Amino acid sequence: MSERSIGKVISVDSFRAYIRLDDDLKSLYKSGYEDIFEVARINSYIIIPIGADKIVAMVTSVRAIDETEFEKNKAAIFLTKSARYLVATMIGTIENSGKYIQGVYNYPILDNPVWYVTSQDLDNIFDQKKKEDAEEINFEDDFYLPIGTSPSFSDYKIKINPDKFFGKHAAILGNTGSGKSCTFASIIQSMFDFDYNGKKLQNAHIIIFDTNGEYKQAFQGTKEAPYKNLELVNPFHIDKDGTRIPFWFMNFADFDYLFEPTSGTQAPVFKHALGMAKNQTQAVSQKLIPQAFLSRLTAIIQECEDNDFKIKNTIYEGLDEFGKELSALDTDFDKTNLLNALRELLKEKSKLTKPDKYVNGNVSSSVLTESSNGLRKELSLYYTSVNKIEIAKERNIDLPIYFSFQGLIERFFDEAINEQENSGNRLREFVSTLRLRLQSYLSDERISQPLLLNQPEEIPNALAKFIAFILGDFCKVYKSAHTDIFTNFYKKQLDKEEIEKLVEDKPSQVTIIDMSLLPYEVLETITGLIGRLILDFVSRFPESDRGKLPMVIALEEAQNYIPEKNRGDRESIAKKVFERIAREGRKYGISLLVSSQRPSELSKTVLSQCNSFIIHRLQNPEDQKYVRQLVSAANEDILQQLPILPQQHVVIMGDAVRTPVQARMNNADPRPNSNNPKFVENWTMDLPENFPNYEKIAEAWEKGEKYNPSN
Repeated sequence: MSERSIGKVISVDSFRAYIRLDDDLKSLYKSGYEDIFEVARINSYIIIPIGADKIVAMVTSVRAIDETEFEKNKAAIFLTKSARYLVATMIGTIENSGKYIQGVYNYPILDNPVWYVTSQDLDNIFDQKKKEDAEEINFEDDFYLPIGTSPSFSDYKIKINPDKFFGKHAAILGNTGSGKSCTFASIIQSMFDFDYNGKKLQNAHIIIFDTNGEYKQAFQGTKEAPYKNLELVNPFHIDKDGTRIPFWFMNFADFDYLFEPTSGTQAPVFKHALGMAKNQTQAVSQKLIPQAFLSRLTAIIQECEDNDFKIKNTIYEGLDEFGKELSALDTDFDKTNLLNALRELLKEKSKLTKPDKYVNGNVSSSVLTESSNGLRKELSLYYTSVNKIEIAKERNIDLPIYFSFQGLIERFFDEAINEQENSGNRLREFVSTLRLRLQSYLSDERISQPLLLNQPEEIPNALAKFIAFILGDFCKVYKSAHTDIFTNFYKKQLDKEEIEKLVEDKPSQVTIIDMSLLPYEVLETITGLIGRLILDFVSRFPESDRGKLPMVIALEEAQNYIPEKNRGDRESIAKKVFERIAREGRKYGISLLVSSQRPSELSKTVLSQCNSFIIHRLQNPEDQKYVRQLVSAANEDILQQLPILPQQHVVIMGDAVRTPVQARMNNADPRPNSNNPKFVENWTMDLPENFPNYEKIAEAWEKGEKYNPSN
């Protein structure tokens, strides 16, 4: 029997081993050649040798059972003796070469010996290389980034592989106050502290959706104690004044979710009006005739061909103004014949009488026919010359093309209604409530400002500027002469002092989007829109560049963006976007880092795509059950500890770690602004008379801002 033996296997299932300790083992320690070794402690390890390999199992249960011995003749009963048993979850294998791999491919048999774990085994499990043995890091395969320590073996660091942690999405879960924010900040700070074969991170792209406004401090620090890597990270904090997402970047699904048109009558008109508005902008830029003009000309042709002796004024209503607008259009198509045909029609306008607005007598049939034929011929030539307008209104709807939101309400709704309305329907009446809703959103500054609904003109190069703004690369498109909203905000950050000042001509590796003051009506629309634009941007890279701009989107309080249950009868637009990113983002280099205190309320689709989990204390039974369903059954025993985990302690499992393990996370320095309030300390201290400054706070509130005493 091996000197290391502490017991034998008495039962095995697919992932657990049941072990009876040797009777001569009088304590939970055993002396070896090198040291005194622990035998049985929760979260410690044991070794089950099988040939040249060694199975590593984590102890999850220790128990003693009294056993009474009977003589064969049953004439006497002896005193009971206690037998001790372990239950251990098999988590990995140390191969003959000394390499540790997660998982088990060769199972023990009954009476298989069980050994205590040695420091050499722990070195293999935790990949604790000595300095003289250290080799160049293999970023793809090695677990090298230390993020915490083992509570059971304090000399050993818990390490992750960042490529595997971020490459397949990750989740940080736990009750409020359990340390999720510090865990995330600590991991990102560790990334910037680490030396990668002699290099530091310089092109990271980490976008944080900061729901509670707490991460600015973690990556800037305070004036008294700035973040030590401030210049390296160059964090870009986008506050309420900078969170501006142009409404014309929205696709129809975004418009539909925000403005809620009824599907039967309002949505088709809304869609048609949007198409006309975007087509008008595109047509002007390409010197085409806008769709609204083409629709009016088609309507005129139809009425001319009806040739009724009582022609309503619809032909002539606004025809003078329409002719002037058509004449003023800058187009590559010669409009001379079109305008001549309209002038012939206008000659008949003198026969119009009021108030019945019917033509008095017969309009010349020859004029109607000639005008109709002339207009039809010219339109046919126009459609042929531009190949039936390369960008049709249906295709334009989802393209990020600027249009006037005010013009949509005041003009293009009417154009769309006129095209579809006939004498027997009440379309205008049915659409009136939607128009009122759009007008109310336009008038509501809480909504119109973040979405730029009142933007009077197109922002030059707006799409490129916005994407670069969000990704922290605005320095790559920055032109000091420009005066748009993104350039002006960036200039302000360059002009700031101390920790808030951006380093000029240097990308920002962390972008913090402070969403704490966004109105709830647009929160999901804005987060979903940012996510979709980022995904659409990287999906348009050339095939040779795919994945060369990897980025992490961190969703703090993710249940606000990606809920499993719909609020009402409408599916969250942000949920659709981030579920798509969860499914497709990996191939483009987009990773989600999902943080939530209520995993049972999160989208199952998103969490099922996460391959790494960092789990803090969870006390809600529904959340505990939900998390157990997400991970393999082999880890269920380890997750039994979730209700009693101390603050800053976590269970880590998944592809990012060498083995499922409990860890004490490294301290975040500086910490996010998420500390627990100190009730007694604050209740017993003398406060200044002007604290809180009710007037100043209320004044800032009325402006939709946060009070900043330094201003």
